[in-house]
Amino acid sequence: MADYGYGLWSLVLTNIILFGLFILFVPFRKNNGRLPASVYLAFIVALYTEMYGFPLTIYILAWLFGYENPLTHTAGHVFAGFIGEDLFYLIVHPLSELMIFIGFLLIIFGWQKIYQAEGQLVTTGVYAHVRHPQYLGFILLTFGMLIQWVTIPILLMWPILAILYYRLARKEEEDMEATFGSKYQEYKRKVPMFIPFSKSLRLTR
Repeated sequence: MADYGYGLWSLVLTNIILFGLFILFVPFRKNNGRLPASVYLAFIVALYTEMYGFPLTIYILAWLFGYENPLTHTAGHVFAGFIGEDLFYLIVHPLSELMIFIGFLLIIFGWQKIYQAEGQLVTTGVYAHVRHPQYLGFILLTFGMLIQWVTIPILLMWPILAILYYRLARKEEEDMEATFGSKYQEYKRKVPMFIPFSKSLRLTR
């Protein structure tokens, strides 16, 4: 039993380090990104601590709603308990996996473009479709995780995380306009902020 517990906590630490490293992929300007990065890391810690460590949310749900088998692996997928396992594993879970995968790609490809640009304005690749692909990637990545393993702490933290990344994006756009002037304003006019292929939902304000 002791070895089993140690193994689970090693998974907690491994996943925290793995997903925490993604913060390094985002070239934050000045100190603007420290708070969103801190909330993202807190989100990851809370998620994997409950997933492999202490399942506080499952015990609370078991107490409040008579949620059965709180120690089983399936019980960790709270949505499966409420909408049914068939629907969850057939539709919801694959969609969450797709969100996480797309989030990974947006973070990696966005970082690659910024790194190659060497301080110049980037308008190609993923940046031709959304102005903040890396922040969108973090939002999708964490939302996919939330769907897969919803817990009370991350359910409270995710909206805060999304708002912070939106505010960070707005602040960075002010800096970009000050640096690149009309060139960035024209790019901003043509390319949506977070929602690809939707000029009517640019979220520019």
